Amino acid sequence: MVTLRPSPVDAPDAHQLLDEYFRSRTVGFAEQGVAYRTTFPDPAAFVPPAGVFVVLDDDEGEPMGCGGIRLIAPGPLGVRYELKHLYLRPETRGRGWGRLLVEDLVERARGFGAAELVLDTHHSLEAAGALYARTGFTAIEPYNDNPNASRWYGKAL
Repeated sequence: MVTLRPSPVDAPDAHQLLDEYFRSRTVGFAEQGVAYRTTFPDPAAFVPPAGVFVVLDDDEGEPMGCGGIRLIAPGPLGVRYELKHLYLRPETRGRGWGRLLVEDLVERARGFGAAELVLDTHHSLEAAGALYARTGFTAIEPYNDNPNASRWYGKAL
């Protein structure tokens, strides 16, 4: 059974997962002729109640995925958190673990009093877009100027 545990974003296993995530995005964007800007997250943005970062461990306790939420400026619904850096190692995909990560982070956002959870992504990440749709996110207007994003989603909580 997989487990989800809070982790400092700069803990060695979390950093390793984020490094893999950023490398995969850099390669994926390069294949499209687009530059990807890597920015490792500020650890303070993922410390409760400002946010939280979680690591997903597999049945053997090996870290296989991660994701986090962080508080951003209020939106039209009120308190707004942003879902960031959702990543699963390729060999784990298709097992429903992405949904587990998203649902866990949605509940954590609710626990922090969020009225809305938002995220940005790139149109080339089709599986991610499908996951967000399956977990209740809908397209919204851009709420930031992230140069790596081409789609924005939100979910009222």
